[in-house]
Amino acid sequence: MNLMHVVVAASLVPAALVAQAEKPGNPLPDAQQIAAAVAPLPTEFRESARVLGYHAGSPKLIELRKGSGPFTCLATDPAAPRYHAACYHQSMEPFMLRGRQLRDQGVKGEKVDTVRFAEVKSGKLVMPKEPAALYQLNGPADVVDPATGEVKGALPTNVIYIPFATSASTGLSAKPVQGSPWIMFPGTPKAHIMLVPKM
Repeated sequence: MNLMHVVVAASLVPAALVAQAEKPGNPLPDAQQIAAAVAPLPTEFRESARVLGYHAGSPKLIELRKGSGPFTCLATDPAAPRYHAACYHQSMEPFMLRGRQLRDQGVKGEKVDTVRFAEVKSGKLVMPKEPAALYQLNGPADVVDPATGEVKGALPTNVIYIPFATSASTGLSAKPVQGSPWIMFPGTPKAHIMLVPKM
């Protein structure tokens, strides 16, 4: 996976994937889907994470498991060719939820952020005041064992959201740096520090 693929994956976090089932288009059973969705998280957060995923015949995300902890984990189209699970801190929920709502309404690509950024500016959408983590794993569909939901061989790409942060405010480069953290979308509501162990 080259750097551009990593960057695109990070910017499309609300479109996180759980691995496709044996037949494309069929989601894994809830238990396996949940196991694959929480895999990016540190172990101490997995059991308490809220999980959104899919049931057969429904194109929209539904709540597979309520959570009592600080993270929500997403699964999107189970027919997609790759596994990509992402779990974000609850303080990012208004921003992430708004993105899902806009996409459900047919808003696409960069227009989603155009709307969200305008709503942040107007005060309609509130961003967290503290840093917020997002953990994700990426890989081909076969990194997930469909019988158990166990994930092996996926690559991590983690970020820390710091809305409106810049290179000047953090001391981080705004350019991708091999082996070092860097800041993406500086100065915007979704500014975040990229933590990519391997590019």
